Amino acid sequence: MCDREVTMDEEAQAAAARLVRRLKDGYTITIAESCTGGLLASTLTDIAGASKWFNQSWVTYSNDTKIRELNVDPKTLEKRGAVSAEVAIQMAQGALARANADIAISITGIAGPSNDGTNKKVGYVYVGIASRTWAISEATQIGGNRQENKEGFVHFALLTAIRHWDQAMELAEKTLQDEIKQREEEARIKALEEIARNQRAKAAARSAEWQAQSWSDKSNIPSDANIGTDVEWSDESGNE
Repeated sequence: MCDREVTMDEEAQAAAARLVRRLKDGYTITIAESCTGGLLASTLTDIAGASKWFNQSWVTYSNDTKIRELNVDPKTLEKRGAVSAEVAIQMAQGALARANADIAISITGIAGPSNDGTNKKVGYVYVGIASRTWAISEATQIGGNRQENKEGFVHFALLTAIRHWDQAMELAEKTLQDEIKQREEEARIKALEEIARNQRAKAAARSAEWQAQSWSDKSNIPSDANIGTDVEWSDESGNE
């Protein structure tokens, strides 16, 4: 009996579970979708306990809703188009700000079957990932029908989020370790400086004590002492 083929939907569910394991440390996520129509949010909220880490999501299918709901710049939409890296990042950043979450994922692409008159190819998608300190966008192209493309977009978004999350956590850990090392080095230098100051203070105290003792010894000499003046005189006749 052959193993059952794993579908894209199951792979996306597995990726969602991997991402959620990272969120369970006390982080929250929000989603902004266009062409996937809420499929990413649905995939995440299929996991039990989602209310602990899932804030809210937006399906901003039209440009107007992207502007109104997510604060996407109209000039960016006009210049770059809805399916672009810039719009993907702005969607993620807008959702992040409105939901007050720790991380946001956005999806904007061409699911098909047509490209709606744009110069973008069917199956092309941009995913935006934003946190409170960084934001990125990545693109890929998936070949399939409309449903397959939507599922592929969601899977790609989840894998992209996991990869950048791990990189950010690794960088944060390295930064923390570097800060700890720097503080330890600063503390070591301060301790050495303190030791040196104490040694100088002790040396100065010993020198002052010796000088005080030296002056004290000189002061013990009687003021009327005659040194080298006890001479016996005699006259020339030899009479004493």
